[in-house]
Amino acid sequence: MTYTSTAIGYPYIGEDREWKKTLEAFWRNELSEEDILKTLKDIRIARMDKQLSLGLDIITVGDFTYYDRMLDTAVMFGLVPKRFDWQGGKVDLQTYYGVARGNNNAVASEMTKWFNTNYHYIVPEYEGQALQLTENKILADFLEAKEVFGITAKPTIIGPYTFCKLTKGYDKISQVTFILALLPLYAQVIQELVDAGAQWIQLEEPSLVTTLDEAEVKLVQEIYTQLTAAVPKAKIMLQTYFESLSAYEALTALPVQGIGLDFVHGYDKNMEALRQFGFPQDKVLAAGVINGRDIWRANLAEVSTTVKAIEQLSGAKEIWIQSSCSLQHVPITTALETKLDPVLKNALAFADEKLVEISEITKYVQEKNHATNKTISESMKAIEALKKHPVRNNKAIQNAVQSVVPEDFERQKDFKSRQTIQQEALQLPLFPTTTIGSFPQSDEVKRTRSAWRKKQLSDEVYATFVEEETKRWIGIQEELDIDVLVHGEFERTDMVEYFGEKLTGFAFTEKAWVVSYGSRGVKPPIIYGDVAWETPMTVKETAYAQNLTNRYVKGMLTGPVTILNWSFVRDDLSRKDVTYQIALALRKEVEALEAAGIAIIQVDEPALREGLPLRKENWGEYLDWTVKAFKLSTASVKDETQIHTHMCYCEFNDFIEPISALDADVISIETSRSHGELISSLQNNPYEKGIGLGVYDIHSPRVPSEEEMLTIMQDSLQVLTKNQFWVNPDCGLKTRKEPETVAALAHMVAAAKTLRQQVQQSTR
Repeated sequence: MTYTSTAIGYPYIGEDREWKKTLEAFWRNELSEEDILKTLKDIRIARMDKQLSLGLDIITVGDFTYYDRMLDTAVMFGLVPKRFDWQGGKVDLQTYYGVARGNNNAVASEMTKWFNTNYHYIVPEYEGQALQLTENKILADFLEAKEVFGITAKPTIIGPYTFCKLTKGYDKISQVTFILALLPLYAQVIQELVDAGAQWIQLEEPSLVTTLDEAEVKLVQEIYTQLTAAVPKAKIMLQTYFESLSAYEALTALPVQGIGLDFVHGYDKNMEALRQFGFPQDKVLAAGVINGRDIWRANLAEVSTTVKAIEQLSGAKEIWIQSSCSLQHVPITTALETKLDPVLKNALAFADEKLVEISEITKYVQEKNHATNKTISESMKAIEALKKHPVRNNKAIQNAVQSVVPEDFERQKDFKSRQTIQQEALQLPLFPTTTIGSFPQSDEVKRTRSAWRKKQLSDEVYATFVEEETKRWIGIQEELDIDVLVHGEFERTDMVEYFGEKLTGFAFTEKAWVVSYGSRGVKPPIIYGDVAWETPMTVKETAYAQNLTNRYVKGMLTGPVTILNWSFVRDDLSRKDVTYQIALALRKEVEALEAAGIAIIQVDEPALREGLPLRKENWGEYLDWTVKAFKLSTASVKDETQIHTHMCYCEFNDFIEPISALDADVISIETSRSHGELISSLQNNPYEKGIGLGVYDIHSPRVPSEEEMLTIMQDSLQVLTKNQFWVNPDCGLKTRKEPETVAALAHMVAAAKTLRQQVQQSTR
């Protein structure tokens, strides 16, 4: 038996977010194209050096990106939307970033969740254009590794089935044309890698863990039959992750030389498949046994037992020990964390520590030298110490979760009754305008908050600054004539971190950044203990803003499921129980806002959908407890108190029912990049509660015209009644600049007023 250590992929953000800072400096015209390319090359080489130094037998290349790997694959094959007026050949950086972020002449491509993670990818657009290999980026990375380090790395690329599945713009007929055009380009990329000396080529196919029907299985079989026939000398590692492999017996028989399986998130079904069907003896088995999506130290004794069980059940002659997925979903290293509780820190493993775990497990099972391997016992001691920590043993909180009763999930009256009560109480105009919550956080805001956190400013000075900024933006909103205002969230760094800092059971890191989309990095809190509300978290700022105006100011909270899904979560308690703990804490905050006179309260759940199991047959249980968690946090208010929520990138065709089940009075939806698709969805699946369809894209710096937004609003009235339609941007405005924000909101309000006049005139 041969064991080999490797990883599916490694973070590219940089230990101090060097990658992010480089991209953003280029976008601000502070770096030339030559400068950005040189800096990104330095970052790319440093991360290869790191992987080699941590003892991996095979390192992966091709997983580095200038923005997003789906976008990389699209432009590599000439899949550039026609609106960007690309003339062929190598795609320049301005066009590349234009597709990702939009420009003055064209809107950006749609962004959506990467399976059930918190990462967003750029959705490729097929418009029937002739495909071409514009540049073999994967080959360039492979040759770079060979030149700099003298190694034969493992190049990786998103596989053809997954790439095709996640591309938009084709129907059943044009899909065939698309695939037939795509496969020769994949073959060319692979052939050039083989010619350059690549021994293994990793094709990432996470779509193979989703629910596949018979036709889809046949399509996968045809794709790989053609691809391997075109490049017969290639050794392909077909890599799956995030769940167990679908259609196991058929897909493990594909004509490839290796199969990668997730033995963390897909443990039960993949092990069951090994027991029932075994494993092809002519293939290498890549076993994902170290969790690539959480930050907890692995119990290496249990992992080694799993590896041995996999070896016995599979009968494989060669096994790769690897992460369960790319490590891009976890921070880089715990070495940079100097302020964490030592018991907690000792129980953590970020990307670098996971590479060490992979290396140690490989040696452990290869050499069978149990006596001298201290790492095994050290991991068990660290996990046990955290288990006994007082923060994980608050019986009062645990008992409160167990004491929840059905009545705790329900509002006093149904929506129709509440709607009438709220219209009478609030007296809002048709098509009320609002924003999602946050306003631009200027450099001054960020510098001031940073100085306060470093104790360079007193609490009083900082509080005065936040109040002044809030007052200024209340004035701006009034001048713009927005109907329902927000306080702007200038005191908040992050919509999850802010609440986690005020609740029990959370810990926070200094450098534990991961990429959310593009250059946006997030630093997820760590939920490592029992969660409880101690004191009001948002009442002071919201009530202050409300006292500045006669218009309504929304209270702004992050919902329980989003706090869960955007945190690293303890693994000793069910996710349901953790979410109910958060919901009970938020329930107290909602009640405190209501008691302070706040009539509209928004509890955002942008991450509700991303936690869905990848197979639809497993959705029911998740949706049951997540919907209940939202209702648990909001159901205790009076009928006249209006509950809003907000959701980000979401395929709503199959999600209208759970959205309605939340029983929020108003939901706002991030749909500006896919507005037409949502309109079509609402035609087939009518929605009866209040809804705000995002009328412009806040992720792009462009300012859409009043006419553009008015068209979107007019289209929306095809599927919505005038009494349920709210007008808002598609997400928070924290990352935008002030001038573009004010200009876009002015256009939005003007468009809403025009629509109001049109509807009123038509009903006279």
